Amino acid sequence: MLRYIYGVDLHKHPLLRETMFRDRAIQFHERLGWDVTVDEKGEEHDQYDVLNPLYVIWELPDGRHGGSMRFLPTTGRTMVNEHFLHVTDGVRIESPLIWECTRFCLAPDAGREVSAALALGGAEIMANFAVEHFVGVFDARMIRIYRMLGMAPEVIGQVGEGKDVLAVGLWGWDDAFWPRTLNRLGIERETSLDWFRQSFSAIPPIKKRILEAA
Repeated sequence: MLRYIYGVDLHKHPLLRETMFRDRAIQFHERLGWDVTVDEKGEEHDQYDVLNPLYVIWELPDGRHGGSMRFLPTTGRTMVNEHFLHVTDGVRIESPLIWECTRFCLAPDAGREVSAALALGGAEIMANFAVEHFVGVFDARMIRIYRMLGMAPEVIGQVGEGKDVLAVGLWGWDDAFWPRTLNRLGIERETSLDWFRQSFSAIPPIKKRILEAA
């Protein structure tokens, strides 16, 4: 199932939290060789994890992490504005309607459904929090994944060539997303909303167009 958890509440889910940060270390440090910080417990954290981001996490039946993403509003500190301005030619991405998505992570044994589930979580954030776009930095490895999910971003900046491509992209709304992704997961929209309701005590009004597309 999908869980939506703010950073200040991660301690309430110790197994989910620990396995998420360990899987991040495996993916970003061990597999991809990124210059990230891994602590003595084998967990990967960075300076943005202390800013109370919203995590979207796929929880496996045994309570462990299957995949996750991290979201922060661009009105505050973000990676794209603090570390990747050279990719956007110095243009800052700042708007209450745009959130940054980072640390897209899959557990080593994650099935294909996990990527679709995380994409569904992002769509629920857009629908329920009136977010119009996500911004994120991605490399060549992710292009295939985004195309497979039918959610290729609009590239607004890019450096490098081939396997060394680093890009900044914007994800907007696509009405075709709901039926395609729900069918891939074999669930109804109400199941997705139930997962959302379990994480938040109240749901903001959903946009009319979202209800019509569901």
